[in-house]
Amino acid sequence: MKDQRRYSNKTKAAFILLVVMLIILLGNFNTLRNSKNVNDNINAIYKDRLVVAHYIFQYSKELHFIKAEAEKLNLSDNIKKDEIIHTLDIIHDIDDLYAKTVLTNKEKQYFDVFLLSCKEINRQVENKNWDKISISSEKALKTLESLSQIQIEEGKAKLAAANAMYNRNNALGQLQIALLIILGGITFYLLIIKKIKRTVKIPEPPSMN
Repeated sequence: MKDQRRYSNKTKAAFILLVVMLIILLGNFNTLRNSKNVNDNINAIYKDRLVVAHYIFQYSKELHFIKAEAEKLNLSDNIKKDEIIHTLDIIHDIDDLYAKTVLTNKEKQYFDVFLLSCKEINRQVENKNWDKISISSEKALKTLESLSQIQIEEGKAKLAAANAMYNRNNALGQLQIALLIILGGITFYLLIIKKIKRTVKIPEPPSMN
């Protein structure tokens, strides 16, 4: 019976240790996956949000220039045309960079509207319709404001997701520490019990001789 009880206790202890180690192992896998997701979100904030915000700033600067040139009264039509066409070339160079970033469906819709406004400016400059160019430039600038707002919203969402995963990693880390303490406590208990275990001897009856 004693042997069965001893083996039963050892089996229970081994099972508990196995469960604890399995939980820690799964926690580590989950932590690694969350860390990768956090890294992906941080890269997305930089590549698809901060970089794009810089593109929007460049767009805005060039469009303000086009609008100002179209509204100038002291410039000849040919000078206006050359300046605006050159600026449109700069804008088209940015188009290729912007299109390579990850765009949400809503962002893609606004970007398409922006591209149409730029095409309209390009068409109007050939006809030297300066008033219409000014109006189209203003429309494009408003579209950029919408795109900028999307950048802010998407950046906040990515940052919130990264923070949530960090908090989960932190909670998992604390759980793993607690489990390791439990694991150490069980191991220490088993070692101490083994050391202090005594063999109880039944005293022999006194000899009659």
